[in-house]
Amino acid sequence: MNLNEPITAQRVSQSVGKYRWTICALLFFATTVNYLDRQVLSLLAPDLSRQFGWSNTDYANIAAVFQFTYAISMLFAGRVVDKIGTKAAFVVAICIWSTGAVMHAFAEPMGEGIAAICGALGIAVIPVSIAGFMLSRAVLAIGESANFPTAIKVTAEYFPKKERSFATGIFNSGANVGAILAPISVPLIAGLWGWQTAFIVIGMLGFIWMGVWLVLYDKPEQQKRLSAQELAHIRSDSPASAAVQTGVGKKVSWFQLLKYRQTWAFAFGKFMTDGVWWFFLFWLPTYLSEQYGLKGAAIVVPLAVLYSMTMVGSIGGGWFPSYFMARGDKPYDGRMKAMLVIAVFPLVVLLAQPLGHISVWVPVLLIGVGASAHQAWSANIFTTVSDMFPQKTVASVVGIGGMAGGLGGVLLTKIGGWVFDYYKSVGEIRTGYMIMFAVCALAYLVAWSVMKMLVPRHKEITDL
Repeated sequence: MNLNEPITAQRVSQSVGKYRWTICALLFFATTVNYLDRQVLSLLAPDLSRQFGWSNTDYANIAAVFQFTYAISMLFAGRVVDKIGTKAAFVVAICIWSTGAVMHAFAEPMGEGIAAICGALGIAVIPVSIAGFMLSRAVLAIGESANFPTAIKVTAEYFPKKERSFATGIFNSGANVGAILAPISVPLIAGLWGWQTAFIVIGMLGFIWMGVWLVLYDKPEQQKRLSAQELAHIRSDSPASAAVQTGVGKKVSWFQLLKYRQTWAFAFGKFMTDGVWWFFLFWLPTYLSEQYGLKGAAIVVPLAVLYSMTMVGSIGGGWFPSYFMARGDKPYDGRMKAMLVIAVFPLVVLLAQPLGHISVWVPVLLIGVGASAHQAWSANIFTTVSDMFPQKTVASVVGIGGMAGGLGGVLLTKIGGWVFDYYKSVGEIRTGYMIMFAVCALAYLVAWSVMKMLVPRHKEITDL
């Protein structure tokens, strides 16, 4: 046997059991539902904009409400997850976000109610449709904000460090599956039964997932389906790390966590790059509609191909650091090397507009490479937290970084709305997209450089 050969997840599973991968599958489906719910609006945006008379800025404002609420909620979600535990946290989260998803179907009557209340108080309000969708997006964001802090904490509970980025890549690919299924299912449902039904049907999926979660999940030490060998494998990190990961000890405040460069490195990386994914998620359907005239069913195949590409990035990016770890790098150092390579790939998005005249498939494929790189990046940046922080603080640190990422998303979405409205008014919408694509392409190299400056090498935190 080659002693230098890396231990694959499959070989380990055969020898010690594989129930932890069942838990990973649950996280995968939760993330799929999460992204299905948030994608419905972006896919219906071109039709809803015509129906309600929204401008690009109006749509950007609705999207920004989701992102801003998501950002602030992420900070508190991490604390709640660390306090009440992963099982209860997912139940609360899924109930809130599924309710918020269904609320979109009733945006008009809710908007009328908001207008009536504000009118009685003598307060000027925004248009009814916008108010209703903003409220729905806010509720959706509050619930969805707990998905990643909870999933990352579950991964830290159920996987040793050497498997965490791969497991994260797998469950994170649920975002891509959600993004693929949404353009296939949402226009079809909306076409047959109306846009309101699309929100209701997709929103109800979360409650189905919740029932399965309640049956199959418990913490590893309480999980009867987990063998003693697999539990030992899960806890197989070094004794020093295991002591840090017990999660026992005094409560750690946000201010304590902010003292560490590792927290700021993660937060800055999320701030710079999360907005890119938000931009692709919210604006791609509008981009294909405005620049190439694709609408309804015509948009399904390009989006499905693009998001299928991102699955490769998510799972492959999760595996990539193991290449460096097998050669002696510590988990964080191997991840940072992988992330530098990954950060180069989004540069191809710079060619999307210059070469876009050839065919719609040129920008679709180039943006697909950029979005795939984002998912590879995401699988690794999340795992840098559990590489260095004790388990009891993982969700809180992820929440801090998630808030930073959400605020970055708000900023990029708002800038996109302003840029697109301006360049559309002067008949140069292509220039507007070129500017935004350039920002997206360069964000990862900037993020990596600052992260490396803040945390040059692996340094595990042992004093919390």
